[in-house]
Amino acid sequence: MWNNIKQWAKRLKRSIFILYLASKDKRVPLSAKLFTAFIVAYAFSPIDLIPDFIPVLGYLDDVILLPIGIYFALRMIPKNVLAECELKVAKLMKQEKPKNWIAGCIILFIWVAIATWMIYLIYGIIK
Repeated sequence: MWNNIKQWAKRLKRSIFILYLASKDKRVPLSAKLFTAFIVAYAFSPIDLIPDFIPVLGYLDDVILLPIGIYFALRMIPKNVLAECELKVAKLMKQEKPKNWIAGCIILFIWVAIATWMIYLIYGIIK
């Protein structure tokens, strides 16, 4: 059972990287690019739709909503683009993990903005 779960998680991770590469391809329609970019950003973001500390529901987005989004995103992308992206991902996964510093900086900026806003709210209440 655990091996099946591990394999499913690896396929899911691989699919996210495929979507990332496909979202940058010029042959993908704009609507598919936007949806795919949203799914990839949500997958890599530490901010969840439903916070993980909420029992059962907290993991609902990670276990159900994200795979459904990945499924639909993969269906929106042309087959030839997916095949090329799969080959690129296979090569990248053998070499090293792909890194996107821009996305990481954006996520970090969002967290810093939220923390700053919270400090401002707390400071305003105390004062």
